[in-house]
Amino acid sequence: MTISAKDVAALRARTGAGIGDCKKALEEAGGDMEQAVDVLRKKGIAKADKRAGRAAAEGQIITWVSDDASLAALIELNSETDFVARNEEFVALATLVVRHIAEDTSLDGIADITADHALLAKHWHHDKAQTLGEVVKAAAAKTGENVTLRRVARYTSDGAIGFYRHFNGKIAVLVDVRGVTGDAGKALAATIAEHAAAGVPVVPVGVNKEDVPADVLERERKIYFEQAKESGKPEAIAEKMVAGRIEKYYKEVTLLEQPWVRDPEKTISQLVKAVPGASVKRFVRFQMGEA
Repeated sequence: MTISAKDVAALRARTGAGIGDCKKALEEAGGDMEQAVDVLRKKGIAKADKRAGRAAAEGQIITWVSDDASLAALIELNSETDFVARNEEFVALATLVVRHIAEDTSLDGIADITADHALLAKHWHHDKAQTLGEVVKAAAAKTGENVTLRRVARYTSDGAIGFYRHFNGKIAVLVDVRGVTGDAGKALAATIAEHAAAGVPVVPVGVNKEDVPADVLERERKIYFEQAKESGKPEAIAEKMVAGRIEKYYKEVTLLEQPWVRDPEKTISQLVKAVPGASVKRFVRFQMGEA
């Protein structure tokens, strides 16, 4: 089969591998991008899978948090070009959409918005004569671009919800902490949100190891096992090596185990324990163009 230069470039951007290696991996994977990433990782050619930038999208990621930090919303509204995304009317629309989502009590969590998603059929909070879907379609007609509401999140909390939004509107995070309210809760949640937005050392997958999705864990396990076998280790030894790598992986991708971006000598868990009674319930991180 013919491998396009565009696919090779996309794989290279995700893995940092050389052009030749990317082309061979795509050929081996029959053109499947996800399998090609695994091929490179198993061979030790790719150090990581840089998922950011996989979807070519512009737009705005907007947050809204109530004054008492008990309610928060986060949305990603996409456009085709950065020119439209920076337009004052588009930013104003995104701001109205996030308030609309905040008022929709049917949602408590995260939702990927498909073309027929129930949330789009809800009456527009700012004008009951329209639906959310109709408002988004109207924006598309006015701009001449494909404007879409890609994903939303809405959290309620009896603790405090903190947020961080990068200045360019491309990354934003909400963090729900429990067991603490008021200024102390807001400050702790905002500090953790800033850390999660930075994505250092990697973007966290869950609050703790129990939150790491089983399919993600199994994918890592297979890659580690193949790497161990490639190095010539017997299967029994390879299994022990995989167990050690999985424990290390947990510490890298779970929020509470990560070293704090502002002081790597401390973990996020230590920051939380420093506030009596506090715990992290959940978090959500949106990054523009991320799958």
